[in-house]
Amino acid sequence: QVQLVESGGGLVQAGGSLRLSCTASGMTFSINTMAWYRQAPGKQREGVAYISASGHTNYAGSVKGRFTISRDNAQNTVYLQMNSLKPEDTAVYYCSSQGSTLYWGQGTQVTVSS
Repeated sequence: QVQLVESGGGLVQAGGSLRLSCTASGMTFSINTMAWYRQAPGKQREGVAYISASGHTNYAGSVKGRFTISRDNAQNTVYLQMNSLKPEDTAVYYCSSQGSTLYWGQGTQVTVSS
C-alpha cells in the first residue's frame, strides 16, 4: 500500500530554517504531483507548495520566497526547505501525493517561537 513518511519537523526560533522530507513507497513516485500542506490549530488545512512530475513548482503567497519544494525521484522523496520562518508558520505539515487518489502522510509538527 501507499505510504508517505514525513520527517524533519521541530522547534525553531523565528528567522530560522528547517527542511522537511517525505519519502514515498508503494507508488510510482516520479509520475505524481507532490505537495506539502499545513494545518494550524483551529484552522483549515491549506496547500503550501506543489511540484509536478516535470518539476514545475507553485507556492502559497504566504510562503513564496521563503519556502522551496524539490524532489528526488531516485530516492522517492520530496523536500520542503523552509527559511525565514515566522511564528505564523507553526502548524502540522503534511506531505501529499496528488494523483487520481490523494494520499497523505501522518504529519510532522513545526513550531516557530517568537
